[in-house]
Amino acid sequence: MGRGAGPVKVANVLGDVLHQHGLGEQVKRMAALELWPEVVGEHIAAVTRARSIEEGRLFVEVRSSGWLMELNMMKGELLGRINERLPETPLDRVVFVMAETE
Repeated sequence: MGRGAGPVKVANVLGDVLHQHGLGEQVKRMAALELWPEVVGEHIAAVTRARSIEEGRLFVEVRSSGWLMELNMMKGELLGRINERLPETPLDRVVFVMAETE
């Protein structure tokens, strides 16, 4: 952007900066956190919480060991459902972890 180029939308500048630093895909993947309950349905959403995304991996907390085993068997199917909603920035894996109890 040179002087006198006129006003520029902040969204355009932010998008360029994120892209230059390799963060654009990560930001787009973050949508998976909000999509999780919708994609997995009410029953699974009640016992899980999409916690974070790191390097293409979605980390999901699970409330019981029984559910952890069940969801690990469904991992491929659930990853496919999420990636259908994120075609530009698909995730590599879903990692289920036991939720910490208070």
